[in-house]
Amino acid sequence: MTIRPTAVAGMFYPADPAQLQATVDQLLAVAQTPPLQQPKALIVPHAGYVYSGPTAALAYATLVPWRATIQRVILLGPTHRVAVRGLALPDCEAFATPLGEVRLDAAARALIAQLPQVGVSAAAHAQEHSLEVHLPFLQRALADFTLLPLAVGDTTPEAVAEVLERLWGGPETLIVVSSDLSHFLTYATAQKVDRDTCSHILDLATDIRPEQACGAFPVNGLLLAAQRHGLCPTLLDLCNSGDTAGDRQRVVGYAAFAFHASDHG
Repeated sequence: MTIRPTAVAGMFYPADPAQLQATVDQLLAVAQTPPLQQPKALIVPHAGYVYSGPTAALAYATLVPWRATIQRVILLGPTHRVAVRGLALPDCEAFATPLGEVRLDAAARALIAQLPQVGVSAAAHAQEHSLEVHLPFLQRALADFTLLPLAVGDTTPEAVAEVLERLWGGPETLIVVSSDLSHFLTYATAQKVDRDTCSHILDLATDIRPEQACGAFPVNGLLLAAQRHGLCPTLLDLCNSGDTAGDRQRVVGYAAFAFHASDHG
């Protein structure tokens, strides 16, 4: 079996399995989330756990009641090192973390492999942290699940939504979009910019720009799909690195959202 090894263990999160498990379990244990129906999709930040781990945990804690139901995770994140047009699949059969291996979903892959906006790029995935950092949370929040990771570059909301439509499935399928918010603004400016971005997301507006959210391309695609499926977003948390482990001169914004079927839809 071809396996993508960890690229950022020991940097973004602990490399030691026992320490990693304890860290994630503690973050999930203290995450107080309102009781929600089963989320269909999440938007979750992807910084180092000391920065955005508490915000990420608020999203993943909403999954715990459904840990046996969710069996497939579609994970979309931006590329930070290798430019991609459209969406890129990896060329491996599993992703490794210090907590074990997560098998990729061959059936899901086959559903989208022929779409013109979907390609394969081992390079786009090799060093990318925006997908990897979510796996330990998923491994602790869920029971057994398969994964379909997609590195998303410059593309349209429609192109992403078409991929999501093919993979939508039922309650067994969860969509996770990895995105931080603004980057390197001062604390007060970031608060204002990020509040505005969050209001756009809550309105399901599909015109988020990369300077507002580094995962803007997959976020916009999810928001378009959410419109079509009548999903309602809930803002679970909004903060920035100045609230957690960084100084307040150059901060990065973090928000967590859960999307669930509306009561009317």
